[in-house]
Amino acid sequence: MNSSSDTLCYTVVFEDSSESPSTQELRASLEKGTDEVKIDTLRRIIVATINGNPQPTLLMPIIQFVLPSRNKQLKKLLHFYWEVCPKYDDNGKLKQEMILVVNAIRNDLQHPNEYIRGATLRFLTKIAKDAELLEPLIPICRLCLEHRHSYVRKNAVFAIFAIYRELEHLIPDAPELMQTFLAAESDATCKRNAFVFLAHCSMPKAVEWVMNVYEQIGGLDESLQMSIIEVVRLDCKQESAHRARYIRCIFELLNASSHAVKYEAATTLTTLTQNPAAVKASASAFITLVIKESDNNVKLIVLDRLDVLRSKHGHILDGLIMDVLQVLSSADMEVRRKAMSIVLSMTSSRNVEEVALFLKKQLQKTQEADYDKAPEYRQLLIQSIHITAIKFSEVAASVVHALMEFLGDSNNPSALDVVAFVREVVEKFPHLRQTICEKLIETLPEIKSGKVFRGVLWILGEYVEGLSDIQAGLREIRKVLGEVPILASEQRLLDEANGSAEDGEVDSDKPKSGGGAKPRVLADGTYATESAYTSTNTARLDAVKAAVKPPLRTLILGGDFFTGAVLANALTKLVLRFHKLATDAESSNMLRAEAMLIMTSIIRVGQSKFVTVPIDEDSQERILNCIQTLSDLEDTTAAQEIFLEDTKAAYTKMLGAQEAKAAERKEAETTKAAIVQVDDLLSFRQFSKKSADESIDYDEDVGRATGKGEIREDFISNLSRITQLTGFSDPIYAEAYVKMHGFDILLDVLLVNQTPNTLQNLCLDFATLGDLKLVERPGVYTIAPHGFQSIKATIKVSSTETGVIFGSILWEGAGMAEACVILSDIHIDIMDYIKPAYCNEAQFRSMWTEFEWENRVNVSTVMAEPRDYLHHVMKSTNMSCLTPEGAMSGDCDFLSANMYARSLFGEDALANLSIEKTEGGTITGHVRIRSKTQGIALSLGDRITMAQKHQKPLV
Repeated sequence: MNSSSDTLCYTVVFEDSSESPSTQELRASLEKGTDEVKIDTLRRIIVATINGNPQPTLLMPIIQFVLPSRNKQLKKLLHFYWEVCPKYDDNGKLKQEMILVVNAIRNDLQHPNEYIRGATLRFLTKIAKDAELLEPLIPICRLCLEHRHSYVRKNAVFAIFAIYRELEHLIPDAPELMQTFLAAESDATCKRNAFVFLAHCSMPKAVEWVMNVYEQIGGLDESLQMSIIEVVRLDCKQESAHRARYIRCIFELLNASSHAVKYEAATTLTTLTQNPAAVKASASAFITLVIKESDNNVKLIVLDRLDVLRSKHGHILDGLIMDVLQVLSSADMEVRRKAMSIVLSMTSSRNVEEVALFLKKQLQKTQEADYDKAPEYRQLLIQSIHITAIKFSEVAASVVHALMEFLGDSNNPSALDVVAFVREVVEKFPHLRQTICEKLIETLPEIKSGKVFRGVLWILGEYVEGLSDIQAGLREIRKVLGEVPILASEQRLLDEANGSAEDGEVDSDKPKSGGGAKPRVLADGTYATESAYTSTNTARLDAVKAAVKPPLRTLILGGDFFTGAVLANALTKLVLRFHKLATDAESSNMLRAEAMLIMTSIIRVGQSKFVTVPIDEDSQERILNCIQTLSDLEDTTAAQEIFLEDTKAAYTKMLGAQEAKAAERKEAETTKAAIVQVDDLLSFRQFSKKSADESIDYDEDVGRATGKGEIREDFISNLSRITQLTGFSDPIYAEAYVKMHGFDILLDVLLVNQTPNTLQNLCLDFATLGDLKLVERPGVYTIAPHGFQSIKATIKVSSTETGVIFGSILWEGAGMAEACVILSDIHIDIMDYIKPAYCNEAQFRSMWTEFEWENRVNVSTVMAEPRDYLHHVMKSTNMSCLTPEGAMSGDCDFLSANMYARSLFGEDALANLSIEKTEGGTITGHVRIRSKTQGIALSLGDRITMAQKHQKPLV
């Protein structure tokens, strides 16, 4: 503190100037007040000193009236005051009053109360740069190392540590002193503090002590074991002669009871050696931690470390896959998903059968009524079995039949995953098609969902090939459809329900006059007359609709005519294939007539009063096309080719495109080669002294945590983030540099005093709209004429929504009058928090159905090509296109594409682009955006709208 540049910087504490007492009032309170009044007064003085008003005239009154007090709270506040008060005069010399302060501190270091001694020693660590203050206190600090109480001794160690680090000449023999102290000390905390001193100030002595207690390391205190691991890590960064002994020591610490020690030991072991046994031991320790630890966040962190270890060492850890599977016993779904992803990456042909058997057993457990989160876990297991079976064909046959038991699952997503799995299996493994199709035919009565029915019917229509199998499939379809014609059978049921009423009434066709009729309000607000006759008929019709019916019939009567159209397609494919293979024309004609009867029956009942919703035009047209195809078997060669070959070929092509896309994504993730310049320094790992495993660099981790490892942006990028807050003619010119840093926004505001006057008590007042929160308010400043002032403010962001920062600048002008300048608003761009992401079609459809907030933006563009506009929207919203490139190939005036993005906060954003190129060469259509929160939907919509206003045709 010999110069102004050495002055410490403290946090600004808010202080209301209107309530600040004068210096005389503070002096009177210190002189005549009670201990409680003195505590409050000293606290006010400390706050004022921190805020730049040191009040040096109060130093002597504090020494006179506060220093002699025995109140422990006052002594604690005095330590804070000695830390922040000015100790040097204008010439840089120690003030004479500080001699009294040093004497008081010396007395406290010899105080019989161990709390006062320890608190005073802790205070010395904060003034470790003041050599003139500390020099008389060094002998007392050394004596405190021999105090009877461990609280004093451990604080004396850190006091000497801080003094030695800053002013080595005051205690030149501190390492030897700590070594002697460590040899004689028995308290675990004191030993740990002394060992940390040696580790930072004298590494050879720390290593020597580790070697002396080598045999007892396993029984030491947890904190001391952690410090020993840190020393091992630091010593092995250079070539160490003790590496072999360190490895044995770390192996022993893998069995420590402390989870923290076990984690650090497992992490450190992989930096010391690449021996497969050591890698397996570290992985086993990680797995044990995940199983035994109760905190889910810790589980996820350890699983990430295990995943990194697996990626570095390949198949060495494959033997531990069954241990990793035990992690699935955790109740948290995120932990299960992470563990399952590791299991799938560790699965090989040697252990795939064991993995598949375990997953099948877990799948059976989810059927228990009391199983925790059974639907979500079941879906995760089904998806994992799907991936495993497709990757390893030898287990496909053993799991596919077990999964088909869940086609009738009430949890629709699980059943849909099973259908997707079965569809892919029958395509990739032809030898399993017959048995799978037979099982599907048997399972038809158990299916409840229309989506599952559509998937199963498509599979049966494409892959049922034998004559007997086709006949069996059609018989089972008839069973789940019920009696046909559907309309005639439903009408007969209604007639039977009306039969008893007709027998008891002579003229039941006519409503009775008089009081039997009553007014009824219709849906459009008009009145109608409802009689007992119509009311009774409606009730009977509802009873007929509510009667128990076969599952497929229930879906069709419920208005699911999309399933009816898929049924018509499946029947057409089966009949065409039977006609192609069969030699018996009579059997072929019977099947054709039966299929056409079912199709016409669906259309007829769709136009009747027995269905909830009338049949739509698309489904009706599709069914009529199938009827037309079957009615002209001899003249529909092209249609037969489309039904029997083209649809299956399209699915095969789609699977190939998905596999190619997944391979490209995997290759892009694994081969992220950095661009190396021709003049870059060549690094040979064999000649380096660093450890062989460089996957974990602790210095790099610390650099990232402190911000030192950030990539500095270029000057042009910084200029683009500067926002002007005031006008050039205002008394104060202000501009802000807005920087996104993780989940925080850093505002660096530059203020320029454009007046010839000094601006006093200047305050920059910020406020926010949206999910933004000001962490701390800027302090009060004084700016000289034509002077500059830089002010920083941190704002925390809690969600991806468009936020606004606004505020004003207040100061005292001429005659102590308040002056004010209103700042321009700062709009936070959410694009800094949204990144492109990927999900499959099923996940996209599920989220699209689930999300309730939608924003529709009409397309207004000067572009002439739909694909150019798609790229423009993707670039302006940071969204990725999920629609395959092959689906958008060719020349067409229509374009529909799905887009997806994910925010840093884990929020999903979906978009669907549907546009059309008109005859005039313009593009019309809309973009629909959906998200779980309103903010993202509105913000992305505003982003697209702004991009359309300022757009230029893409080159």
